[in-house]
Order: sequence, then C-alpha cells, then structure tokens
Amino acid sequence: MNLHEDRDVPPRLRRDAQLNRRRLLDAAAELFAERGLDATLNDIAHHAGVGVGTAYRRFANKAEILDALFDERLAEVTAHAGAALENPDAWDGFVDFLENSLTMQRDGRGVTVLLNNPYLDENRVHEARDRVAPLVEQIVERAKQQGTLRPDFEPTDAIHIQIALSAVIDLSREAEPTLYRRYLTIFLDGLRTGRATTSLPVQALSAGQSHEALTGDRRRSHRGQTADAPRSSHVDRNR
Repeated sequence: MNLHEDRDVPPRLRRDAQLNRRRLLDAAAELFAERGLDATLNDIAHHAGVGVGTAYRRFANKAEILDALFDERLAEVTAHAGAALENPDAWDGFVDFLENSLTMQRDGRGVTVLLNNPYLDENRVHEARDRVAPLVEQIVERAKQQGTLRPDFEPTDAIHIQIALSAVIDLSREAEPTLYRRYLTIFLDGLRTGRATTSLPVQALSAGQSHEALTGDRRRSHRGQTADAPRSSHVDRNR
C-alpha cells in the first residue's frame, strides 16, 4: 500500500463531511424559509441531495440543525452590528445595520423564525438577546449622540421596525422582493434629525417587553406541547 496515499484519505473524508454539512445547512435554511419549521430531517436530506444516513451522521436530529443555523445567524448579526459600530458616521452605521438585517430576512437568513422554534434551548434564546441587544443600543446611542437620529428613538424601536418590515418582505416576496426598501426609506426619513418631528404618541417597549413579543410564538408553542403532554409523552426531535 502506498503510505502517502493512505495519509491523504482522512483529509478527503473530512472535506466531504464538511461539504455535506454545508449542503444540509443550506438546504435546511431554504426549506425553513419556504415552509417554516415543519420540514423534517428527511426532507432536508432530500433537498440537499444527500442520503438520509449521511444527514443523520452529520446531525442527530432537526434540533441540531436548528442549533447550528442559530449559531451562524447570530454570528452574522453580531458581525453586522460590529461593522456598524466601526463606521465613523453613526447614522450610516445605523442605516447599514438595518439594511443588512433586513437583507438577511429577505434571503431567508433572519433570526426571528429560529428564535420562535420550540426545539431551541431557552438559554440560546436568551443568548441572542444578551449578545445583540447591547450592540443595537450602542448603534442607536452613537447616532443620537452625533445628533443625526431623533432623540426620542429607543433601541427597541430598531427591533420593531425590522419586525414590521419583515411582514412587508413576507407579503411582497413574489411580487417585488425589494419592496421593503421603499418603506425603510420612509421610516429613515422620519428618524433623521434636521426636520420637524411629531411627538410620538406611545412609549417604546422595554427590552424585556420586546423580547417577550419577539418570542411569543415560541411560548405559545410550548404551552401547546404542555397541553398535549398527557396524550403523548414523547416528542419526536427528528422531525
């Protein structure tokens, strides 16, 4: 046996494993964007073009895929936030952060659906809040300190603007997938200083209230599972 060729086998296998893992994650992201979280691990394997056995070697169940996607999405959001904070023009950084976050949503890479999935550990949900919320607060405060963002704007307002425009993205995806940018521009025109502003009629939600609103579907899902528990004590995490 050629010893040199034998030493080359493990790296090739590792590259194949990494490629299959990437295919499965990309396929899962596409299916979840199209169909929600009902797609099973078998569905994901078929969509990725890999065998079901290969899928189960990479991920024990759908929960592990969702967890891996969560890590990637959270890292992407924090990277965008970091770039916004490094921008010397705080207003441009603020706008870039909103645009990048909404582009993620448009392309099926938003974190909202993942946060509401019942398979995600509660600690991971809190991790998203604890990592992202302080960065958004800094982005907003910098723009207010530079005098370019209206002073009554709150960090949680940025989250709810994204939620509102996510609804536009979902409704107009087939007709015009970039329609949300029209309304983002309207929002931004109302946020920038230098023009007369109308007093806001309602107070912003607190960070805790916003977190509760953002993960409402998750809590309702958990309550439903609890109600069903007497009928079935087993939850199939492979779905």
